[in-house]
Amino acid sequence: MLFLIILILSFASGYFLPWWVVAIAAFLAALVIGKTSQQSFWSGFAAIFIGWTVLALFKSIPNDHILASRVVQLFPLPHNWIILLAITALIGGLIGGMSAWSGVLLKKALAKTDPSQ
Repeated sequence: MLFLIILILSFASGYFLPWWVVAIAAFLAALVIGKTSQQSFWSGFAAIFIGWTVLALFKSIPNDHILASRVVQLFPLPHNWIILLAITALIGGLIGGMSAWSGVLLKKALAKTDPSQ
C-alpha cells in the first residue's frame, strides 16, 4: 500500500511541481502508514525509481531522446541515453528511499515519546 501511495503521489507531482516534492511525498506517506524501516525504504526506493523512469520516458520518447543524448555528452559516460536514465532513476530511488525511511523513523520516535501510550 505504501508503495502505491508514494508512486501515485510522485507521478502526479512530477508534472506540476519541482523534483524535490517526491521526497516530501515519500516522507509523509511513510510517516502516516509506514510499518517497518526496511519496508518503508524499499517502498520509497522502488516507487520513485519506477515513477521517475516512466516520467523520463514520457518526456524523452516524443523528442527521440535528443535532449537526453546531448546531456549524456556532458558527463564522462558512454554516450547512451539509457545510462543517463538509469542514473537518474537510481538517484531518485535513493532520495525516495531515504525520505520514506526518515518518515517511519520519525513515526517511531514520536510513538516512544507519546505519554498517552
